[in-house]
Amino acid sequence: MQDSNALLVQQFLANDDAAFSELVRRHYPLVFRVCLKILGHRQDAEDVAQETFSRFAKHVDQWDVRRPLEPWLVAIAGNRSKTFLARRRAHQSLSGVLEPSTDDTTAVRKADGLREELALALAVVPHHQRLAFELFHEHGMSYLQISAELNCPVGTAKTWVHRARSIVIRILRQREVIMVDGKHDRETEIGPRGANSMKSRLQQTSKAKRSRDAM
Repeated sequence: MQDSNALLVQQFLANDDAAFSELVRRHYPLVFRVCLKILGHRQDAEDVAQETFSRFAKHVDQWDVRRPLEPWLVAIAGNRSKTFLARRRAHQSLSGVLEPSTDDTTAVRKADGLREELALALAVVPHHQRLAFELFHEHGMSYLQISAELNCPVGTAKTWVHRARSIVIRILRQREVIMVDGKHDRETEIGPRGANSMKSRLQQTSKAKRSRDAM
């Protein structure tokens, strides 16, 4: 599949429109599901899915052919969906408060800092584990949904999320990002509480980022 994707991209870069059509046909279901999961509205998801492939076509030369194409498309779809939500919220709030409060601004900056640390930690996670982690935490997919998306057993999906989380937590502790009163946060230990704690942190940083984008 990966070699086939690389060949199609090469053909598209050589102005073969049929190759791009095949890439869209092959990956549209995945992109649409990601958009629908975030947006919750079919028409919006269809619009953003189309926007995702437009952006893909514009920046396809930036894709590293040594890496799987699917995680890159998922990342584009997620970013486009979040940008869509931010634009919609900004439009809806034009008649509201024009400037965020100082406390809100500080919280956004702190959350952005944590998100950057998470991005740095995830950069060293193997790609399948990283994708499973992002689908679970960023897109709110269940293990069953992740197993379907990544074409793997449910147990493997759980293992990938668990291992990615372990790596992220270890790196964040080494960088002293996860701290409580000068001590490591015990609630981020691996397990049900740790999963909920990390998921909460990701949701907070994601929400803060979307609030910043809407400013």
